[in-house]
Amino acid sequence: MSTILIKAATIVNENKQYVADILVKDGLIDKIAAQIDVPADKVINAEGLHLLPGAIDDQVHFREPGLTHKADIRSESRAAVAGGITSFMEMPNTVPNTLTQELLADKYAIAANNSLANYSFFMGASNDNLDQVLRTDVKNVCGIKVFMGSSTGNMLVDNPVTLEHLFMQSPMLIATHCEDEATIQSNLAHYKQLLGDNIPVRLHPKIRSEEACYLSSSMAVALAKKHNTRLHILHISTEKETHLFDNTTPLKDKRITAEACVHHLWFSNKDYEEKGNLVKWNPAVKTEADRDGILAAVLDGRIDVIATDHAPHTIEEKALPYLQAPSGGPLVQHALPAMLELYHHGKITLEQVAEKMAHNVAICFQIEKRGFIREGYHADLVLVNLNKPWQVNKANILYKCNWSPFEGTTFRSKVIHTIVSGNLAWSESGFVSEMSGKRLSFNR
Repeated sequence: MSTILIKAATIVNENKQYVADILVKDGLIDKIAAQIDVPADKVINAEGLHLLPGAIDDQVHFREPGLTHKADIRSESRAAVAGGITSFMEMPNTVPNTLTQELLADKYAIAANNSLANYSFFMGASNDNLDQVLRTDVKNVCGIKVFMGSSTGNMLVDNPVTLEHLFMQSPMLIATHCEDEATIQSNLAHYKQLLGDNIPVRLHPKIRSEEACYLSSSMAVALAKKHNTRLHILHISTEKETHLFDNTTPLKDKRITAEACVHHLWFSNKDYEEKGNLVKWNPAVKTEADRDGILAAVLDGRIDVIATDHAPHTIEEKALPYLQAPSGGPLVQHALPAMLELYHHGKITLEQVAEKMAHNVAICFQIEKRGFIREGYHADLVLVNLNKPWQVNKANILYKCNWSPFEGTTFRSKVIHTIVSGNLAWSESGFVSEMSGKRLSFNR
């Protein structure tokens, strides 16, 4: 593997900023020093650029196998790397659902050949596959995914006995999608009675309501406390839920952690009028007060990580009426630029972006030697120019679905280089290498 010497970068890492050189050798960060003068296969002049640890996205849906008309591991991992995300953890609601160890192994085999980013895959839980869940390798799989709300196929876990056993017996972290199905169905029936099938998308947060989220999240927290389960609640969408979480315990010692997603930190219910189904997600984007409350919880440590819930659909699917249009949207290419835009708005610091998108994900999931800029760690690095504006448009979107909820948005910060496991994978002019990323491993 080639050596890379990065010169005079402003390093953003572990709550500090400082200028230094970095030598990357054999896939690892070999040396960090004020000045390094050694021969290297590639020298990058990073003067005026900021170097962050590559982002780790703990929640993506890359649609392979079975839904590859929307996305696939190759296309979406490339988009992620172009956006400064060097590692991802992918969800099990593909077709077929990832509910057996054999199907889980199949996804790892696909990624080994096709993923430009580093990768891990969640094992899926259903009402009747506990035996398969308990066979999951804690050192080589990121976690168990439990849908406590509407989902694809056989993945809604709504049997109280099954939930109890999952929380009691899981050998590893359980990541939950928390929305109460009975509440959602009751709300939907109410609006159907009023409006028939002509329900506008602006009512999405009324149907998938604050109550639906809180009921389910609070149940998950109660189960985790009862059984001392390692619980991670995904995509918090309400201010009310943020009060379920603690910021007095060091992250490495927390048994219950939480995630915020970029779309819940950026959009609000006011965006439905302009963007319609393009901002239809589950859980729903809710009020400005919810958005601000989630950001406050990110900043004070009640919410631990920032992710994307990248979940592409075709533009034709999104153009369907509200009740038929699927929820979800593509985000991995634009998540880090969006968070850097919030930095420009004075809402978050660069150090907090690195913490929430890299350091804390590594701590939460106990990822081995990633998420930090440290000697001896895997060289997952992103160089950004904080003052190089660019506009999101069809010509520069890399998602297979070829649309973005950020189309027309001008970001002030641009990803200049992305290094994945010591491999220079992306420069602003395009992809440099097609070398596959590595499988994540975990210190458990």
